[in-house]
Amino acid sequence: MENETKVMSVRDAIILAMSEEMRRDENVFLMGEDVGIFGGDFGTSVGMLQEFGKERVRDTPISENAISGCAIGAAMTGLRPIVDVTFMDFIVYMMDNIVNQAAKTRYMFGGKGQVPVVFRCAAGSGVGAAAQHSQSLEAWFTHIPGLKVVAPGTPADVKGILKSAIRDNNTVIFLEYKAQFNMKGEVPLDPEFTIPLGKAELKREGKDVTVVTYGRMLERVLQAADQVREAEGVSVEVVDLRTLMPLDKEAILNSVKKTGRVLLVNDAHKTGGFIGEIAATIAESDAFDYLDGRILRLAAEDVPVPYNAKLEAAMLPSVERIKKYILKLVNKR
Repeated sequence: MENETKVMSVRDAIILAMSEEMRRDENVFLMGEDVGIFGGDFGTSVGMLQEFGKERVRDTPISENAISGCAIGAAMTGLRPIVDVTFMDFIVYMMDNIVNQAAKTRYMFGGKGQVPVVFRCAAGSGVGAAAQHSQSLEAWFTHIPGLKVVAPGTPADVKGILKSAIRDNNTVIFLEYKAQFNMKGEVPLDPEFTIPLGKAELKREGKDVTVVTYGRMLERVLQAADQVREAEGVSVEVVDLRTLMPLDKEAILNSVKKTGRVLLVNDAHKTGGFIGEIAATIAESDAFDYLDGRILRLAAEDVPVPYNAKLEAAMLPSVERIKKYILKLVNKR
């Protein structure tokens, strides 16, 4: 089974990762609204109640404050909770517990008080869930020392990174994108397959332009990279961050030095978004001297996510807009 893979969806990769870790470690358990009998609001825990029972797949009241408080308390006493936050927007109700308690405890107690909780957040737009159920709020959490933040963009990466997040002794904010739950790809079946947190990956090698992205936008960036290569002969290097905190700065800077041009893409709002931090990281480094043009950012518009499908699509970076920005950097347009 070590090298065996299977085509599966992001949804099934999540279930597989959690189930493998719960079989491996009896201290791991899942909690959240509708995770048990219903199998999760997005079907990301289907079948787990039948295998692990109600003690380890725990339906909770509709109270995010209570859910997060219970999870953090359980983690501090030796358990390893996985919290299904459902819509990432609901994490607003958990902020005090996460930011002022979970993120600070290990530091304040000299490493003796660990809080190994994974907060799984269904993030992003693209499914018609409107303004209060479609946000990507990762930038809030990358600002808080003590938290790790991850945003994988393929089924295999979802499995490998989720398993590493569950094993990590820190609190991890795990973004999973609603629009990609049905996205399929090859996933390793090895129960010990993991991907270390803090390690970016080159999803495409190139020489003309670097595009740095993560999460849902990875799929669109790869499509754009393939299309501009075929139509314009532009060679695009795609850096998939996978983990935002800790950030793999070396991978970003090495690629920028190689190509001399860089585009940063995400689906969160542009103002105050995490890609602004990446731009600053490049500007403050010696990679800045290798640039042959401006650092460009392409992100969602600074408006609440519309319910209307056409307006929702218009506010996000499309494959066509990504191509346009790439060609702008190489002076093809």
